[in-house]
Amino acid sequence: MPSLPDTLCYLNGEYLPLAEAKVSVLDRGFIFGDGIYEVVPVYGKRLFRFEEHMARLGRSLSKVRISNPLTEEEWLARARRLIASLAERTGAVDQLVYLQVTRGVAPRDHVMPTDIEPTVFMMANPSRPPSAEQRHKGVACVTARDFRWERADIKSVSLLGNVLARQMSADHGAVETILFRNGLLTEASASNVWVVHEGAVLGPPKSEHVLEGIRYELIRELCEECGIAFNLRPIAEGEVLAADELLLSSATKEVLPVTLLDGDPVGHGALRGKPGPVYARLHEAYQRAKVAQSI
Repeated sequence: MPSLPDTLCYLNGEYLPLAEAKVSVLDRGFIFGDGIYEVVPVYGKRLFRFEEHMARLGRSLSKVRISNPLTEEEWLARARRLIASLAERTGAVDQLVYLQVTRGVAPRDHVMPTDIEPTVFMMANPSRPPSAEQRHKGVACVTARDFRWERADIKSVSLLGNVLARQMSADHGAVETILFRNGLLTEASASNVWVVHEGAVLGPPKSEHVLEGIRYELIRELCEECGIAFNLRPIAEGEVLAADELLLSSATKEVLPVTLLDGDPVGHGALRGKPGPVYARLHEAYQRAKVAQSI
């Protein structure tokens, strides 16, 4: 069994080494996957778009009828303590803060209990951004039918469908599985997906089938900054396969070019199979945003 790190974590009001953190086997997060999570990027020990992450956390908790156990100021204080501890211990100033809220501990019953305290867990880990080679050459993805549940808009810890989808790409040496439902693009297993067509960035509209990634609004802002047209609309699978450029976005990937899809190069002409100019402009703008939008 791999040894667990002894970095500091937070669990139900207590800071303790991660390897010593324990929850009940009757925690509904363990029994049912009944909980919500967020992953907040940290650059130079500063949290990126923290308010937006807190807003999405609140939306997800509301949709599953769990009361937010902490105020935004309390979440921020706990996150900063974990960030400082990890930086002091490992020297890592770029990190990811993971936070999770489950409904809590109760006898096993599908009905949601209303008189229990949520379980609150937080940890910080060094970030592992895409490599310079991935940014320079782009990455490979595969496609699949979106077989997950109907509420992908909730950032739930019930991620078995996403795990199965991600494993499909791992089995083919690719970094992501791009998903389609009824012939339309939804998202990837752990990323939002963007199509570049004639210089414009296109994304699927917000719906119960798509998690509204924090980068959804960020990509729109970056496109506006760069003078790139941006539109959310239904995108057919054929449009994805014929795209000029394909991009992934997520907390860990930032914005990343897809240059190989199901074994075929993405794009056209001299740029076929290579990162394109829209990606280059958005990547540069993203780096500026990391400085300007972190607290």
